[in-house]
Amino acid sequence: MRTVLIDYESGNLHSAEKAFQRMARETNAGDVIVSDRAEDVAAADRIVLPGDGAFPACMGALKSRSGLFEALVEAVDVKGRPFMGICVGMQLMARVGHEYQDTDGLGWIDGEVVKITPDDPKLKVPHMGWNDLVIEAPHPVLDGVSSGDHAYFVHSYQMQVMTPDQRLAYCEYGGAVTAIVAQDHRIGLQFHPEKSQSAGLRMIANFLSWAP
Repeated sequence: MRTVLIDYESGNLHSAEKAFQRMARETNAGDVIVSDRAEDVAAADRIVLPGDGAFPACMGALKSRSGLFEALVEAVDVKGRPFMGICVGMQLMARVGHEYQDTDGLGWIDGEVVKITPDDPKLKVPHMGWNDLVIEAPHPVLDGVSSGDHAYFVHSYQMQVMTPDQRLAYCEYGGAVTAIVAQDHRIGLQFHPEKSQSAGLRMIANFLSWAP
């Protein structure tokens, strides 16, 4: 069993790599590697797509690496490999992003990525720091995670989900901000689970044993 964290130079993967490796050891979930090689993604049993930065830059970087985007789509869409998107990696699951310019996403979630606009003008954007999760629906990756558990967010844009049952959780930040989305064998976390202490590590462990 091998989990691949995709490296497309869109974020520092050191913390995520260490967290996934730790939980893989604790749950006997096999190897965890970081790779930018299409062949590693194609052969992966589970795939994690992190991401920091702007939506169009991240999508461009993913597509610019030889065969990487195609390997990701084939592994997830054709082979049905479990997938987790983190931060902008989660946003890329949407149909389209509106950051700087309209950019097509992977289309796995019926949603659009738009700028956060809090109702309270005192709330700053980017949304950065700890927030309580509000769980709306059960999911195997959320076993042992409850409303009120904390997660660490750093983002200026959020996904607006058009199909309500694809949103599993949100947080309050001058309105509901999408925190977790899912569809079939794909799940996305707007926050950084590797920085979210016990709740985040629990989600990583659950993902590594998830058999959708």
